[in-house]
Amino acid sequence: MKPQKSTKGTSRFILCAFCAFLWLVSVVSFAQDLTPAQLEIQRQQQRLSSSDAEERRDAIMRLGSMRLTAASRAVLPSLQDVAPIVRATAAKAILSMDPEESAGYLLPLLNDKDEFVRRETAYALGLTRSRTATSALSERLLTDKENGVRAAAAIALGQIANEAAVVPLVKTLEQMRKPNVFVLRAAAAALGAIKSRAGTAALISVLSNEKVDSDVRREAARSLGLIGDPSATPALKAASTSADPYLSQIAYEALKEISRR
Repeated sequence: MKPQKSTKGTSRFILCAFCAFLWLVSVVSFAQDLTPAQLEIQRQQQRLSSSDAEERRDAIMRLGSMRLTAASRAVLPSLQDVAPIVRATAAKAILSMDPEESAGYLLPLLNDKDEFVRRETAYALGLTRSRTATSALSERLLTDKENGVRAAAAIALGQIANEAAVVPLVKTLEQMRKPNVFVLRAAAAALGAIKSRAGTAALISVLSNEKVDSDVRREAARSLGLIGDPSATPALKAASTSADPYLSQIAYEALKEISRR
């Protein structure tokens, strides 16, 4: 009987070894079926579980640079990463997905507790060109405590170019109790990108106010040229004789743009 037990044990061992061999063959075969891009996505996806935030960030950057939908999808869990730098990096790395889908995943991050994450998310939403982001970005523009986030929201609204953003952009230009040049300049530029005449009056007011920073007045003049509303002609003519050579040149070019219409 003892030899019989030994034979059964040997048979069981051989069967297990054979099963392991089949599993290994199947794994190798599966790996051979993957494209180089799929293998790279898998490799970087494994790095996302690293305890080192910098390694996770690097993996996200590599996935984002692949410009592939599958690579962007692999990044999605990182939008909830504990490290702000990782969440912020992930915001732009998911943009190879459908724009509307990307926007849907990004919108919650506009309420992130970290300023850097909110700012990078705003920039990313601008790149999606999704109009669904207009309302949330407008809210950030008007209410965020950080000027960097407000400016990023204004830039994004200009990229999206939804006329619904004109009102909050105009309100930003009119509320200059504690003016921030970067925010005001971004708002003025966004109105020019949207090209709605509803923004003309606010831009004329900024252009005509010599107390406003020169950079903001220049951007207002440029935007008035893009909008092409003839009612801006008197203000632009006055600005074309400004002692600021950059402002006078921009105003002159804007006048030419209006005259061509």
